[in-house]
Parts: sequence; structure tokens; C-alpha cells
Amino acid sequence: QVQLVESGGGLVQPGGSLRLSCAASGSFFNINYMGWYRQAPGEERKWVASITTNDRTNYVDFVKGRFTISRDSVKNTVYLQMNSLKPEDTAVYYCYADYSGRRWWGQGTQVTVSS
Repeated sequence: QVQLVESGGGLVQPGGSLRLSCAASGSFFNINYMGWYRQAPGEERKWVASITTNDRTNYVDFVKGRFTISRDSVKNTVYLQMNSLKPEDTAVYYCYADYSGRRWWGQGTQVTVSS
């Protein structure tokens, strides 16, 4: 079992920054892949970024250069540093973890970019 709890969302002005956190808890040994999706109103959930236990990272094109994913394996926490935020980044951001043959999801955290 893996429980994921996100935090750090909120309202920010265009050009601002936010840092999302996702803490994993439960009965697991080593989670290989963790990452983030986002879902804007009326749209499908879209993959944003991922990171492995070896700190190999991948990003979708529309966040490259602005978002940075990182993880603290001791704390079982993954972070998403979001800079130069745009109104189109407004969405619910979901953390995920791939473990034991399935994908586990957090409950989501709202990010709103607006002046």
C-alpha cells in the first residue's frame, strides 16, 4: 500500500513560483518512478514530469526550463518546483508513484495562476 499526500498548491500571480510536495507513506520498500500529472478544467489529465530512484528526470515540453522535479528518498517525498508560472498552468496537480505493478495517486492540489 502506498499513500500519497500533496501539498503546496495555491494562488499565484503570473510569473510567480510555487513548490509542490508529495509525501509517500505506507508499506513499501522502494518506489522506482514518481512524478506529477495535471488536469485543467474540461481537459484530460496530462503527464508533467517524472523522476526515478537514480534521479533521472523527464519533462513534458511545455514545462521544460520552468519546472524542476526532485526527490528526497530518505523522506520518500517528491517535489515540483514551478517557476515562471503562466495562467495556462492552472490545474489540479496530482502526484503518482509506480510500485508493485500499479500506479498510486494522490488526491491532488489546486494551482491557480491569475492576476
